[in-house]
Amino acid sequence: MPFNMAIFNANAADKIINENTDIKYWYIAGHSMGGAMASSYAAKNQDKVEGLILLGSYIYGDYPEDKALTIYGSLNQSVEDKINYTKNIIEIEGGNHAQFGNYGFQKGDLEATILAEEQQDISVDAIDLFLTLRSVD
Repeated sequence: MPFNMAIFNANAADKIINENTDIKYWYIAGHSMGGAMASSYAAKNQDKVEGLILLGSYIYGDYPEDKALTIYGSLNQSVEDKINYTKNIIEIEGGNHAQFGNYGFQKGDLEATILAEEQQDISVDAIDLFLTLRSVD
């Protein structure tokens, strides 16, 4: 991604999908603005994307909530306030926005009350379960 920002290449997944025709099922994921871009891409390419995984983000566009997993920290109210659906939502108590990544404190973010590793481990476990339950083969 240019400047490590998905917003500058919202259709980057097309190239990867087209170059890997042997892969049958695709899931797209993103954190924060990357989640918004992943959600937008998934909504416009439902024939290509089997599922959507959002970290510190929410469904943006017309994508089925039953095919999406939303994970956010309880200290990230700006995400919680935007979630207008009820399926596949995981709130990590004590987690914040920045701890989904490894880039340090983010301006405007509340200080987490759990370690980044714990927040990330909870996220990995939730993603693993979501993918297992959605397994189509």
